[in-house]
Amino acid sequence: MTVPQEYISASRDFEAALVDVRDRAMLSTTHRAFTTLEAVLRVFRRRLTPDQSLAFAGLLKPGLRALFVADWTMGEPAVPFDTRLRLQEEVMFFRRDHNLSPDTAIQDVTQALRLHMGEEKLKSFLKSVSSDALSFWGFSTEIE
Repeated sequence: MTVPQEYISASRDFEAALVDVRDRAMLSTTHRAFTTLEAVLRVFRRRLTPDQSLAFAGLLKPGLRALFVADWTMGEPAVPFDTRLRLQEEVMFFRRDHNLSPDTAIQDVTQALRLHMGEEKLKSFLKSVSSDALSFWGFSTEIE
């Protein structure tokens, strides 16, 4: 069997996601975008069960998937979603001495990542989690 294309292009795809986060968040470097991206993914992951986390990871391309599951303690209980302000504070607290994420980090990262994910599969997954998960990712929570 040949190596799947998603693994061959993993570095290029990850760099493209970093550039999209950098540009949306108006950060000066992809290094800063990396911290913002990692913080938002961790804040989201904390709200998912292990099964939900693995299902979400399966929606991500390999580089993003690796970042999402990095340093994960599966036994930690999921915490509830909170207000956008509190979630953003949690993003800012991540590596706080080196974190230059903007106040719009969650919106910036989720909008950028939606370009790199299957939007319908993402939306279907989020619906299975909660309306708060849909809202976190910038989807309407109205019943369709």
